[in-house]
Amino acid sequence: MSYQFADSGAEVLVVIDMFADRLPEVLPKTKIKTVVTVKISEFFPPIVGGVIRIVQKVWSRTLPKVTVPHTKFQLALAAGRKAKSPNKSESYLKGITSDSIAALQYTGGTTGVSKGAMLSHGNLVTNTLQLISMCGSFMRPGKEVVITALPLYHIFAFTINLLGFYHIGGRNILVPSPRPPSNLRRAFENYKVTWLTGVNTLFNALLNETWFTDSPPKQLRASAAGGMALHESVSKKWREITGTPIVEGYGLTESSPVLTFNPLGGNGKDGTIGIPVPSTEVLCVDEKGKEVALGEAGELIAKGPQIMLGYWEKEAETNNTLKKGYLYTGDIATMDKDGYFTIVDRKKDMIIVSGFNVYPNEIEEQVAAVPGVTEVGVIGMPDDKTGEAVVAYVVAGLPAPTEEQIIVHCKKSLSAYKTPKKVVFVDELPKSPIGKILRRELRAGAIEKSKSTTGKGA
Repeated sequence: MSYQFADSGAEVLVVIDMFADRLPEVLPKTKIKTVVTVKISEFFPPIVGGVIRIVQKVWSRTLPKVTVPHTKFQLALAAGRKAKSPNKSESYLKGITSDSIAALQYTGGTTGVSKGAMLSHGNLVTNTLQLISMCGSFMRPGKEVVITALPLYHIFAFTINLLGFYHIGGRNILVPSPRPPSNLRRAFENYKVTWLTGVNTLFNALLNETWFTDSPPKQLRASAAGGMALHESVSKKWREITGTPIVEGYGLTESSPVLTFNPLGGNGKDGTIGIPVPSTEVLCVDEKGKEVALGEAGELIAKGPQIMLGYWEKEAETNNTLKKGYLYTGDIATMDKDGYFTIVDRKKDMIIVSGFNVYPNEIEEQVAAVPGVTEVGVIGMPDDKTGEAVVAYVVAGLPAPTEEQIIVHCKKSLSAYKTPKKVVFVDELPKSPIGKILRRELRAGAIEKSKSTTGKGA
């Protein structure tokens, strides 16, 4: 976080006091002048809030001493109320338009250094309305209860759960940590949950929980997946268990984030990311920027009112990403005859086996369908004969499949060069805060381990 604070030039930090012990190290590296601390029990009734506070202090010991100058949240609110006036409110809004920057939303940094995407008020408002229009009657004003298991600082939860569901008067049930998935059990039991948003790993994890499959949520109406590819095996099983639709959308931090979505209640297609949301143009192009033929793979680019203004103080990177009004996503996709797009994979994740392009998503889809596979991440590893070889890293449940069973299954539907040369069983896979499997870290760890193993054998 210190990088983001410094890069953005932030001067005020509002932080939960549970993390106060990190401030002495972080603040000297930034321009932050004012710190406002917030209690997790801030707006609970006095008795409940008091109990939470005692538990934090005595039982969980999650309240470190605040050793830097700070203002408590309630005091900051009181000072604001005392200082407010009509004139000050008007001057605060003076010059603010739909093109004014509303937020610096930092990219996940999963493919390199995190960058601040400049999202305008217009970007965020438009994308909120675009999403709601794609959900139709499934987002009922004042009636929806959504479990928010993704952090609100992530653009998916920020726009969809916070802006979208609050705009229609919905209720967010916040789950600070969805791992292990049993953390969601009480939320499902105590609230009439009508919606769930998340990533493939979350939905798959719930489907491997007996308490969930034995008694699926009765009030659930719909679910939406994003952040990473939703495996067809997961979406099929989800519908079978819950009896409700689950659809996949697609977007990036740079697009606020939604670019495409499978229409709820419409003609959704498993395995696709849907069709462009209203007022959005999406194309697949070759390396020269020319649109490719129908069904042919190309880089997905997009133009629309939700596209960012650019990267904060990074002109060169902005120019590499925004060209002639189009956002170049770095994702390889295809479009079918009905206008539905399918993500093939990230350009940077592509594996080249004997000169053939291999995309991890396709292989992960097949491996995930093997009974007993809980999670899978596929990467390319250096190979003397083929340049790179496909390696699948698997987290297995019970009963666990064997390496041979996985490879035999893949051979039924994949070409020989796409079939994993090796399957490695691991206890866990590296993930981002929202549960997205980080192939870059997986590959770096695998290469490092390979080097150390080679060194020992020399």
